[in-house]
Amino acid sequence: MTYVITAAHPDDAPTLGPLHLRNWLQNYPNADAGIDESWIREHRGTSATAEGIAQWREFIEVANQHPAPHFCRVVRFKTEIVGYLCGHRDESESVTLGPMYLLDHAQGHGLGGYMMTEFLTWAGPARIRLGVVDYNERAIRFYQRHGFEIAGERYLWRGRLPTLPMTREAPSAADCS
Repeated sequence: MTYVITAAHPDDAPTLGPLHLRNWLQNYPNADAGIDESWIREHRGTSATAEGIAQWREFIEVANQHPAPHFCRVVRFKTEIVGYLCGHRDESESVTLGPMYLLDHAQGHGLGGYMMTEFLTWAGPARIRLGVVDYNERAIRFYQRHGFEIAGERYLWRGRLPTLPMTREAPSAADCS
């Protein structure tokens, strides 16, 4: 199988919005946490609406016009988008990673690692932060393999989704020499 990682294009927005919701519906239902399809649709369903797609388009356009503070890559298999990784840099030069997803059938091919390498190159020596669902052990291990550590107490995103803050600290001058 040939996968290609490219910068996202504004015309990808109609695919990315619904794909974002699809990933949430596949990865995050958890009866113990009270996370079901209706809760996910309430909190992430707008990504598949006209408004959500317009927000994706706007983010991609800005990322393409101003790549220093914005990052967005997609993974393509033929004409299908099977994954994406986005992020942004704030005024303090801190970087936020997310969202990042790969469809199940695209996992296990090293694509996450390739996307992460591109993202880390883009981020440079900045401190990077993200939130990961605490029962998504596969994602936690992936981020740990890429230098992220749990950086604080679990919190409930939107009052329900158990989330762990993770960071990858900027390398010190000693690390760079």
